[in-house]
Amino acid sequence: MQTSPDQGQVADAVKGNWVDRHAPAPWRSYLRLSRADRPIGTWLLLIPCWWGLALAVAATGFCWVDLWIAAGCAIGAVLMRGAGCTWNDVTDRDIDAGVARTRSRPIPSGQVSVRAALLWLAAQALLACAILMTFDRAAIALGVLSLLPVAIYPFAKRFTWWPQVFLGIAFNWGALLAWAAHTGGLGWPPVFLYLGGIAWTLFYDTIYAYQDIEDDALIGVKSTARRFGDTPEPWLAAFAAIAVLGLALAVATALPVGPALVASLGVLAFAAHLAWQARRLDIADPSNCLWLFRSNRAAGLLLLPFLAAAALV
Repeated sequence: MQTSPDQGQVADAVKGNWVDRHAPAPWRSYLRLSRADRPIGTWLLLIPCWWGLALAVAATGFCWVDLWIAAGCAIGAVLMRGAGCTWNDVTDRDIDAGVARTRSRPIPSGQVSVRAALLWLAAQALLACAILMTFDRAAIALGVLSLLPVAIYPFAKRFTWWPQVFLGIAFNWGALLAWAAHTGGLGWPPVFLYLGGIAWTLFYDTIYAYQDIEDDALIGVKSTARRFGDTPEPWLAAFAAIAVLGLALAVATALPVGPALVASLGVLAFAAHLAWQARRLDIADPSNCLWLFRSNRAAGLLLLPFLAAAALV
């Protein structure tokens, strides 16, 4: 197959990433298909898992199996994000070919065939399934159910202005799954955490979508960025407020007063980061949008040490 003049590097990949520099040449196109050269998506899938687990530990106490749940979620996030991105690129190959930022991806650029991509998807999904089978029954059931929003998401931008809602449903499922893996069931705290995570996804993925707003308009792809146009600020403020409220309710319903006060400091730090992003946003500058989108790894990780501290109170 032909490769692009820049040896297959993807336009919006992190410069000098490990895939382009160190991965074996035969694997590079497949790792790019899984977005291993753009790890922010893996972090955004993993962080709600760790939120759910950390909150459950703070609420009910630590067990040694929690170390495996944390590690299993991390490995599973890499694999399922890779499988989801592969599925997304298979379904969006014609759309990606018409967008400047995405036409360098492995399928539209001719580095990987659709058949090879589907085999790669299956391999990642099977490995993720093997990890899921080591968890509690409730977590296994939730993991199987998560395949539905993952399958639907790539098509959402064809029929709704709100595809980011479907992304949020898929990307924050780990908050429910990790809580269930620790506790054996669900309750209001992980539900509030999940809903807050969906609002967070609407916040950061709307920012991300502003990179492609002109190309999306030309080819008829829908997004919240196109829906909001030049005035996203009230919407972003609402999404941020709902995200913070969801996290605050999760903490308040899961923990006694003392630990809840400690964990709430993490919620405040998260809120401050979202406010900082909103102030710095320039929707006319794609590089600014990508930079702020990537900064959400830090936003999400801010909560974790406070949940860990809450478990010690």
